[in-house]
Amino acid sequence: MKVKVIARSTDEFTRERSQDLQRVFRNFDPALRPQEKAVEYVRALNAVKLEKIFARPFIGAMDGHIDAVSCMAKNPNHLKGIFSGSMDGDIRLWDLANRRTVHQFPGHQGAVKGLTVSTDGRVLVSCGSDCTVRLWNVPTATTIEESNGSSNNSAEVSGSNILMTIGGIQLYAFSFIFFTFNVKRMFTDFAAVVFCLLTSFFTNSFRAVDHQWDGNLFATAGAQVDIWDHNRSQPINSFEWGTDTVISVRFNPGEPNIFATSASDRSITIYDLRLSSPVRKVIMRTKTNSIAWNPMEPMNFTAANEDCNCYSYDARKLSEARCVHQDHVSAVMDIDYSPTGREFVTGSYDRTVRIFPYNGGHSREIYHTKRMQRVFSVKFSCDASYVISGSDDTNLRLWKAKASEQLGVECNFCSSKLLPRERKKHEYNEAVKNRFKHLPEIKRIDRHKHLPKPIYKARALRRLMTDAQRRKEDRIRAHSAPGSMRKEQFRKKRIIQEVE
Repeated sequence: MKVKVIARSTDEFTRERSQDLQRVFRNFDPALRPQEKAVEYVRALNAVKLEKIFARPFIGAMDGHIDAVSCMAKNPNHLKGIFSGSMDGDIRLWDLANRRTVHQFPGHQGAVKGLTVSTDGRVLVSCGSDCTVRLWNVPTATTIEESNGSSNNSAEVSGSNILMTIGGIQLYAFSFIFFTFNVKRMFTDFAAVVFCLLTSFFTNSFRAVDHQWDGNLFATAGAQVDIWDHNRSQPINSFEWGTDTVISVRFNPGEPNIFATSASDRSITIYDLRLSSPVRKVIMRTKTNSIAWNPMEPMNFTAANEDCNCYSYDARKLSEARCVHQDHVSAVMDIDYSPTGREFVTGSYDRTVRIFPYNGGHSREIYHTKRMQRVFSVKFSCDASYVISGSDDTNLRLWKAKASEQLGVECNFCSSKLLPRERKKHEYNEAVKNRFKHLPEIKRIDRHKHLPKPIYKARALRRLMTDAQRRKEDRIRAHSAPGSMRKEQFRKKRIIQEVE
């Protein structure tokens, strides 16, 4: 007679050491797991709750400027370095890892309006309201590391940091000075002392500057758009369409000869360096303060507008916006895309920083502090992990791009900051959240954001005004002749005309 018994080896479920993980046996067949969907829904609900609990986006503030931070620039060759310019003419190079100033560039006599770095990361270009454009030597990463590790109160400066000053049709060269200067450390361990031999003033001030993504040319915006070369003292080309002041300029990341500008006459213009005249222009109802191209889709760009919204356009079809991003309650001052091209960050006059998906109408995150004032400049870090904002309260602030992301030392087994099992757990949580994101409870928790009271009240007032305007248009349309008043699409409503 045969007797069936349950037999299993102890080696299959017994730990060899007390530090080993307990083995768990699972059957992933959905037919044998009727409660799988309910279990995963609970896991998704817990995951989205934990994400809100562990959301701590603010990392720290970097102080040192004595006036409002007006502009910033990233160095493509140095991951943790960023440049900032202020309204008092001070330009600083910051080390984001240590949150401190490692270099200063004195020289501007007025507000610094624009900063940009060359493709190779060796030259910093600045312009300002003192009607000058200046080119600076950028310290190498080795020099920055040495300045961070040094504990001396003296700094040796070998040569002038200013290569040349360009303005109008004049060029003034600065002599190279070799000296050692002892200075008491106030803000940094690395000080730069530059003696300016000549000073020049010009009639037209500059509002913005941007460098080609691949090339030696850079463009300045002011009374007109000027194209400069590093080795020339005069503009090699100038563009003008109308007489209004040009506010911002941005080169296309995919095509180095194409760039876009916005002007105070509410226009957005696209230029091509290979042509003698602008390509096309679109006129909106309100002014555009800044423009950012999508690095992964170079034909698309997003404009930060004065009417609290951001508008994404296809450069090949400017008669209609591809997407309208709305959530701010005051003018959007600056915008910058993530290197991944999947989202962008905006800074607004309403004292908040928001992160939008590139194709979403509402923001994913909103960052604010009690002391942060009007935000004039924002940047994504080169690794898309952090966001830097510069505001009217003289501070730069460092934020996490993902509010609940864990920060720490990198794991020895992989390049991530998490252990492999931890990383898999986070990936699983993201997957179940994405699976059940349409359900009401998860959607409500995910969309909930704590807002300051002024922002909350302004948003309610703005919604009230929008609803009143829509009801008014519906009543006018209802009492008009059929077909005489068509309902205009929201993506076309803020565009007056397209000029070619």
